[in-house]
Amino acid sequence: MVVFMTAKTSILMMLPLALATSTAVAQDEQSVSFDFYGKANLSVQSNDEGSGSETVLESNASRIGVKGGSELNDGLEVIYQLEWEVDLADLGGDNNLKSRNQYVGLRGNFGEFTVGRRDTVLKTLQGDLDQFNDYEADIKSLFEGENRTSNTLSYYSPAFADVRVAGSIVLSEEETQDDGYSLALTYGDDELDSTPYYFGAAIDRDVDGYDVERLIGYTKVADTMFGLMWQQQQEVDGSNEADGFVASVQQPFGRFSVKAQYQMMDFVDGEDDSIALGVDYKLAKSTKVFAWYTGRDLDTLAEEQTYFAVGLEHKF
Repeated sequence: MVVFMTAKTSILMMLPLALATSTAVAQDEQSVSFDFYGKANLSVQSNDEGSGSETVLESNASRIGVKGGSELNDGLEVIYQLEWEVDLADLGGDNNLKSRNQYVGLRGNFGEFTVGRRDTVLKTLQGDLDQFNDYEADIKSLFEGENRTSNTLSYYSPAFADVRVAGSIVLSEEETQDDGYSLALTYGDDELDSTPYYFGAAIDRDVDGYDVERLIGYTKVADTMFGLMWQQQQEVDGSNEADGFVASVQQPFGRFSVKAQYQMMDFVDGEDDSIALGVDYKLAKSTKVFAWYTGRDLDTLAEEQTYFAVGLEHKF
């Protein structure tokens, strides 16, 4: 009995090591990739929307996520991403987490195909144009088309002479509502690492109740980045038609980065415009402090709004 128990104990003690070894071998054979990441972005923000000013603490799309993949065979890989927005300032409990991009798919010589919840290709077209993404001057404050949709099939092609095509199909769960789709065509590297220019065109049809056409382009002159975007939009029934543009500029000075952005959308009942100025200071590669100002003149609401914020961001 003692011999049996000793042998059994030895086997049980060896099982975790054997499992760990076999898992490591399997992962090595499959070239598994795994990346846990996140961003904490908090700012003290002063808001004046016409009825008096208030000072609040804002969590600017802080997030956590995991993404990766596993090689299935030569040239074919399964990929995934699971990401949540985390409110570090106000909401707690069940309201603290908000779903962002969450999908699974395949990547290979044919390109990339995913299913799940994901930004439409019209939204991803913007690349690095929006200098105030996730802040009050985010282009979504005036422009339609910044959609992250559920029940979405997405495809991104490989590059052919720096040209790529992409598409999203948004499956409708309502019998009376058509499936939506988003199509995009781009030229160049949106990070401007391998090409000096980035251009793109995209359309949405029946996505979140709107039809949208968007053109975008940006480049660098020396170290200064200049970007332009034009958009036309209307509700699917043909009402509420509007068009407008965004112009942005960003200039680094050592650890500082100075940026500015102007937006205008022309509606039937007036123009809404926004101007934003900001500065970032890098404390380290993944950490920065920032300050920005945004002013809006909204004819459609007969309001003027101003915002000012100072904050800290850390990525991991």
